[in-house]
Amino acid sequence: MDPGHSRTSWSGEDELLRVRRLAEPALREAIAGLHPWGERMASFTLGWADVDGRPYEGDGGKSLRPAIAMLAAEAVGATAEAALPGAVAVELVHAFSLVHDDIIDRDERRRHRPALWKAYGVGPAILAGDALLALAIGRLAREGDPLAGRYLSSALIDLVHGQTLDMAFEDRPWIGPEAVTVAEYTEMAAGKTGSLLAAAASLGVILGGAPSLAEPMWQMGRDLGVAFQIADDLLGIWGDPSQTGKPVYSDLRRAKKTLPVLAALPVSPELAALLGVETSDEDHREAAELIERAGGRATALDLAESHLTAALTTLRDTLPEADSLHALCAALVHRTH
Repeated sequence: MDPGHSRTSWSGEDELLRVRRLAEPALREAIAGLHPWGERMASFTLGWADVDGRPYEGDGGKSLRPAIAMLAAEAVGATAEAALPGAVAVELVHAFSLVHDDIIDRDERRRHRPALWKAYGVGPAILAGDALLALAIGRLAREGDPLAGRYLSSALIDLVHGQTLDMAFEDRPWIGPEAVTVAEYTEMAAGKTGSLLAAAASLGVILGGAPSLAEPMWQMGRDLGVAFQIADDLLGIWGDPSQTGKPVYSDLRRAKKTLPVLAALPVSPELAALLGVETSDEDHREAAELIERAGGRATALDLAESHLTAALTTLRDTLPEADSLHALCAALVHRTH
């Protein structure tokens, strides 16, 4: 993908560090009201503590969604702090979704550490995820802004819809009239991944005092989410495990219906036999090569670029001076982990 989308030099890590420093105290305040066990699990999930509750300095995520909310608020002339309730709410929902996704997918690793369910058990992890979701809704409700609440609610509905589609895809055949289409994949990705990016962008302008811009920012976030999900699909096959924190060929091992696979299957139907938990690492390596030769990787790159272009065009039309936000959105897709 062409990193030339960024119109300005992007000092991304400095900007994200600034956002984390603003958001973390509010996130800590939110989880402090939980039962001590829940607070410990939330701290582990957010990357602040190890499994025994001791302070931890590892990878707790990049705070991408809070950054989108705060940069959107700044782009409409407000302070980053104005968007803080929305930024915190979206980050808590994101954490909730990861906890539950790992349980659903039986993923044992998250950010180079055990997934929450693997560290504490499935039941406790479900409760911790529920607590994070409840805190998110409560934090935004304190603002008393019904429009902000509606956008977060819409994001939650779309998130669940997208995750449901993703699970339903697992029972669909690889090829034939019942196979998953690219259009269905796009709908799934817009919900599963795009919903929270859309919520972050919309809440940023709403809380920043420009509610009339919420709808185009919502659409921007959904397009960005499709591009982001496709980039994640590519990393799930060709990413460096030391960067992604997931095993090599993780999506092929789980037989996930990701875009590179869906795009390659019509050209290489024999690919289906090489996917799944019963196949070997050698099978997965061969599958990755088949996908690339069949054009699956190139098709995925092109579609990600198309949705990223749509997102950035909408963003430029809606917030023409939002250079930092523009560059961050491009960087979300042009990433290595």
